[in-house]
Amino acid sequence: MPTLEHNALVEMFRDQPALAPRLLATLFHVEVPPHASAAVVESSLDQLLPVEFRADLVLELRDASGALVLAIVLEVQRDMDPNKKFSWPTYVTVVRARKRCCTVVLVVAPDAGVAAWAAESIDLGLGLGHVAPLVLGPAVVPEITDPDEAEAETELAVLSAVAHGNGPNGRAVVLAALAALGRLDQEHAMVYFQLIWNALREPMRQALEALVMERQIEGEATFPPFVQKLIDRGKLEGMREGKLEGMREGELKGMREGELKGKRDTLLRLLARARMVLSENESARIQACTDIATLDRWIDNVLGAKTAAEVLS
Repeated sequence: MPTLEHNALVEMFRDQPALAPRLLATLFHVEVPPHASAAVVESSLDQLLPVEFRADLVLELRDASGALVLAIVLEVQRDMDPNKKFSWPTYVTVVRARKRCCTVVLVVAPDAGVAAWAAESIDLGLGLGHVAPLVLGPAVVPEITDPDEAEAETELAVLSAVAHGNGPNGRAVVLAALAALGRLDQEHAMVYFQLIWNALREPMRQALEALVMERQIEGEATFPPFVQKLIDRGKLEGMREGKLEGMREGELKGMREGELKGKRDTLLRLLARARMVLSENESARIQACTDIATLDRWIDNVLGAKTAAEVLS
């Protein structure tokens, strides 16, 4: 069953049809055909494909004369699902054949490991043809920390907070995105806030809670009012002023160790999937790494690397 996070990401692109082609051009440097309109047409895909194949969203780009110039099949992927490696090529070939236009698959994958998996080229048989999904993940989405830039590209700022909110610059990324939500209507802003909040791990959530409370105490209203209300709703209950000094060192260390283990496991799983054999020194290097940013970089390096040495470079 689709989660709130899944549906919120889909709705982001449904409400902003021009967002997908803009990201293709700016983040992937794809030459998007000149077009006068971008529209959601997922109902037409329902008619083209059997019941077991349902994409999250399909967008059509048309030029000034009304001619169809590009179809974008959008999928939100939060977990690795082997079945997708069969359904994504189906979307491309069926839509391309029926609509007689270029077709691409754009996958939104906030998790670095899932993004690397999704970006793998899909061999259609004997190496004679392939489908290469375009993946909007942490390696592609920029870290937006400038509030002005976040306000100008609010949806991209939200994607940045979801992808990088737990990273080394997570606080700045999240604060920039939250500040930008003030320009939206409350309904969309609250959905985006919930999307960001659900993506944050406990250390960053607690840091954000403490910051909001601190600014409330100091009388600095730097967040949209609903941010305080949503966090207040159960998130700040029982929180005393003493907690502004931070979490207990032992709890924070335990959370960090859990996050590091998860990153190492993801990296090892991707290396095994790519059939890369680790030397004893390389394996020890991974296990000894205590820097989350380095592990994230190694995870991103798996895509396109041929040896473990290239991954750990």
